[in-house]
Amino acid sequence: MTDKLKIGIFGIGLDTYWPQFSGLKERLEGYQQDIARKIGAASDVDLVDAGLVDNPERSRAVGSLFSQQQVDVIFLYISTYALSSTVLPVAQQTGVPIVVLNIQPVAAIDYEAFNALGDRGKATGEWLAHCQACCVPEIASVFQRAGIEYHLVTGYLGEAETDEAIAEWVQAAHVAKKMKNNRLGVMGHYYAGMLDVYTDMTRQIAAFGGHLDLVEIDELAELRSTVTDAEVEKKIEEFRKAFEVSPECETVEVKRAARTSVALDKLVSRHHLGSLAYYYEGTAGSVHEDIVTSVIAGNTLLTGRNIPVAGECEIKNAQAMKIMDSFGAGGSFSEFYAMDFNDDVILLGHDGPAHFAIAEGRVGLVPLPVYHGKPGKGLSIQMTVRHGPVTLLSVCEGPDGVYMIVAEGESVPGPVLNIGNTNSRYRFSLSAREFVESWSRLGPSHHSAVGVGHVSGRIEKLGALIGVPVKRVC
Repeated sequence: MTDKLKIGIFGIGLDTYWPQFSGLKERLEGYQQDIARKIGAASDVDLVDAGLVDNPERSRAVGSLFSQQQVDVIFLYISTYALSSTVLPVAQQTGVPIVVLNIQPVAAIDYEAFNALGDRGKATGEWLAHCQACCVPEIASVFQRAGIEYHLVTGYLGEAETDEAIAEWVQAAHVAKKMKNNRLGVMGHYYAGMLDVYTDMTRQIAAFGGHLDLVEIDELAELRSTVTDAEVEKKIEEFRKAFEVSPECETVEVKRAARTSVALDKLVSRHHLGSLAYYYEGTAGSVHEDIVTSVIAGNTLLTGRNIPVAGECEIKNAQAMKIMDSFGAGGSFSEFYAMDFNDDVILLGHDGPAHFAIAEGRVGLVPLPVYHGKPGKGLSIQMTVRHGPVTLLSVCEGPDGVYMIVAEGESVPGPVLNIGNTNSRYRFSLSAREFVESWSRLGPSHHSAVGVGHVSGRIEKLGALIGVPVKRVC
């Protein structure tokens, strides 16, 4: 399966116009080519450009082409007024998301030059080159009556807002494909009693696609037993490059974590995993307990190289972390830690794996004398998310199925809790009090994924493409 996003693009027009208005067709094709070049410029896009469709027969042929090429998403450019009968066959034959581009060549017609043409025929042709909006209601009506989902981009060529909107739809389609093809490993069991964490795996697959691969901790133990000393030393070098390893870390603990990290890499490679949710305890002194008390460093490395790992077997949050990571925003495992009413900020963090690629400064690898609420002791991560814009995402389940909650805010400087966990201070447009209440009323799990940058608009587009509702707090 190729990682490239296959995009179909076609324009619509009306064949009756071409003999009536000289040069109109070629002009409109030029506009479409400009849009197609922008969409197809990325190296990870495979563009199938079907050109201009101006009659129902051509529409059916394009529908067959897109079906044969197995495009992931279709961009429909309205070049001028066109009959809806030139659109519906493509939508019916393909069954993939359609983004309708209602894009004029300029922000506004030059009225003075237009009215100075002195020839009503030429003037009509000039108007037709600008009347993209004319058939948007017609297409919308037909799509709605036919039960076909569609999305709209309205603007003009060369406008930054229009270009950004198209780019976000392309990015959202990329992430939809990544999720559709993702293999999420599930190892161990839920943290007992966290009822909010429990999930319906079938619903997750139905919503996002992909495959949930149930992997055994015994397999990880077997892989760990074969790790060589040379592999351990190589992994320790990787630790020292990625982390600021505290002098407090005992050599035996660093080696233990490195051995487990090597085994985790092998497990992920063997099962072709793109993400992982895990939790286990094991009996005191067992091999399994030795593994689960030494996974944090290795899971953090995996998360930082685009294989997000969620602790406490939070499958929903592994999905959220994968979405954020696929948008290039990171996606670090988080939960509410405390509220600072004096500074009007919220502290979020978590023990366990972190997304070290979005850290503010160096990531600390430190020893913990106890894993709170969990067995044993070992190494952990001390990290703050990079200061600046952030987005918070939670994948949730309710009575009506899967949905997402998003919020945009800022990671801000200030004191944090140095307890060997990820820990950051966040400020939102709502007060800390209002934010916690508004977020909680939407029914999230207590876990979420935090990423850098403001990407709520892209997440909303992803939800629109795959049919998963998105609820935005701020």
